[in-house]
Amino acid sequence: MLRWAARMWLGGFGWTVEVVEPLPPKMVFIAAPHTSNLDVPFMLAAAWALRIRLSWLGKHTLFRGAFLGRLMKAIGGIPIDRRSSSSTVTRIADVFRSEARLYLAISPEGTRSKPEHWRSGFYHIAREAGVPIALGYLDYGRRRAGVGGLLIPSGDVRADMDIIRAFYRDIRGKHPELETVPRLREEQVEASEPGPVGAAS
Repeated sequence: MLRWAARMWLGGFGWTVEVVEPLPPKMVFIAAPHTSNLDVPFMLAAAWALRIRLSWLGKHTLFRGAFLGRLMKAIGGIPIDRRSSSSTVTRIADVFRSEARLYLAISPEGTRSKPEHWRSGFYHIAREAGVPIALGYLDYGRRRAGVGGLLIPSGDVRADMDIIRAFYRDIRGKHPELETVPRLREEQVEASEPGPVGAAS
């Protein structure tokens, strides 16, 4: 019923949903571009249409109380306590290892404003957990949503991000002027590191 309703709702706006290959039971799902409040209902509708139950990260205080905690977890929330001594990446990788099925949606742009870089958490979580990165998208230009492919992070950040940049190059958000080019801060750090002594400039 939910899948049917989601497809009808998307169809009413002239949207289609597509996925290019069978999806594995675990993955980090890139939610991009993120430029509008409308992204959330469209993303959820697309996920339901594809029979995907998305999870998301939330501050642990949002899960306080028995009722609220159960509700947040029921709609896919995973609590993150930033006071913990272990890193968020390690904790979420541990969650992946403990679950039989987990589709974790992360918006690397973070907010609807235009940041300078994408946040790199999605990449490092996928690499440490040993799961693929799903290239999820909302293309308002063509009114399409779905998963355009899977990427196994190799550890070569720049090479992997080149693939991601190529994929999102022609995908337009609701407000294209607020889109951020898929680029991690780590890539600039790598580019600025000096080469070996005696290397040609």
